[in-house]
Amino acid sequence: MKKIIFLGFAIILLAACKQEVRYTQNSPEIDTYKKVMEDYKAQNWEDYPNHYADTAKIMNNVVKQKAITLSQAIEKNKDDAKLFTWVVSDDEFEMVVTDDGETWVNYWGLWKGTLKSTNKVYEIPFHNTVRFIDGKIVQENGYWDNSEIVTDMLSKPETLTQSDETVVTKE
Repeated sequence: MKKIIFLGFAIILLAACKQEVRYTQNSPEIDTYKKVMEDYKAQNWEDYPNHYADTAKIMNNVVKQKAITLSQAIEKNKDDAKLFTWVVSDDEFEMVVTDDGETWVNYWGLWKGTLKSTNKVYEIPFHNTVRFIDGKIVQENGYWDNSEIVTDMLSKPETLTQSDETVVTKE
């Protein structure tokens, strides 16, 4: 009888040890997204796509129907680099596994950009959440408020030029 009770406790103990991690701040997916953010900060556009699936959908401040490809997102980042210099700080990462078994990494940071043509500095807190499948990012959602930049640029179209190259024109 003691052996049966001991065996029962052993089974319960083993079952308790095999619980799936649903939330963590340390994971291979977080390590991957840290590399993505380091590539973004360094504007290392050659290595940046290595962490994404070929079919990844990027949705920064847009709904799913307006998703863009990774190559389009990189081109937008390159265009931003013509207008701004930036640093990103206050990095925070977490990974969650949803009830449906989806793996998401959440990221919070502070983007501090200086508009090259005016030297005006903008500080924008932002949040990205990325879904992983088989170690690759398949979806990225980004959220931030860039209304101050847009307002300034629409009210002063001359701020949209850098080095005699017109980036955007207002009609």
